[in-house]
Amino acid sequence: MIRQVRLELARCHEFPDGSSDHGYELALPLMAGGRLDRETWLAHRDSVGFRRFWGGDEERGEIKHARRGWSLAFASGTDDDEIIFKGDEHRFAEGEYVSIKERDGVTRTFRVVTVK
Repeated sequence: MIRQVRLELARCHEFPDGSSDHGYELALPLMAGGRLDRETWLAHRDSVGFRRFWGGDEERGEIKHARRGWSLAFASGTDDDEIIFKGDEHRFAEGEYVSIKERDGVTRTFRVVTVK
């Protein structure tokens, strides 16, 4: 099933209280337990994607699954892909945390705020 998930930046050095102005809104293929579902992704690739909001900036892209796992792709190719750390293992459930290695090479942690 495709679920709408909002991630917000968790506490970090730059944002000691986290930030609701920095994060992602994702349309994810999730199983009942909140884990990513490759079979649903294969059947509904056109229905999954994301929006990255970062302060006043916004970008959109698609969600991919390949040998190296789950990633957020802004353009074709893999140079700008952001990797969801251990994406096959994480639960996308409210209150959980997910790490993403972003394009600048920094791995940031995000809190799952909502799952609809």
